[in-house]
Amino acid sequence: MKFESLISIGEAASRIGVSIDTLRRWDKSGKLKAIRKNNIRYYSEKEIGVYLNDISAIAFSWLLGNDETEIPKMFYCQDSSIFQSRLERMQQELNNENVSLLTAITGEIGNNSFDHNIGNWPKVPGIFFGYDINKKEIVLADRGQGLLKTLKRVKPELNNYQDAIRVAFTEIISGRAPEERGNGLKFVRRIVSANKINLFFQSGDYCLEMLKQKEGMNINKSNNFLQGCLAIIKY
Repeated sequence: MKFESLISIGEAASRIGVSIDTLRRWDKSGKLKAIRKNNIRYYSEKEIGVYLNDISAIAFSWLLGNDETEIPKMFYCQDSSIFQSRLERMQQELNNENVSLLTAITGEIGNNSFDHNIGNWPKVPGIFFGYDINKKEIVLADRGQGLLKTLKRVKPELNNYQDAIRVAFTEIISGRAPEERGNGLKFVRRIVSANKINLFFQSGDYCLEMLKQKEGMNINKSNNFLQGCLAIIKY
């Protein structure tokens, strides 16, 4: 490999939006391997590009990581104002017939994370939000309380994430604030089922999948347990 295709660890950290120490840990774990020259770490520009383009893998890695796992700055929305700003940018950049609907359901999922975790984030405050126009993919994630704990406040009879996901996407939940804010996912289901949009959503150890223009939902056991929620929208 030619030297011109390599960048320093500092430049790689800056492009990804994590610390140099994080890149060193990733190198040791094999998550993102460095290239050593004279015992100095360098990184392939191509590999950095591939890593940043796989936003769903980055979100999964963050959700499954420990408390020290960083979100690359380009995907991190610490508060709802940052999220809204990036959502507006996405709306301007998307070239799709369903741009308004995609923006609406992305906003509902992201705002849902802030509404139900504000002041009670058990781990990292804020959400992961990224999109890839070429892959036609939007990814959101949070390391919040998750659907089960959130919904048990108003439906204490819920015992598992499978039922929590079903309720979140199908049942209208009424009540005093903040409980009435939990109905946005029903709106998401209606939009996805009526349009050319796929949705993957996971909280805890269960995941939901909805396919383009199909009414049904598949809720299945996952091999991984995710603290908080993950949503992947494909269009």
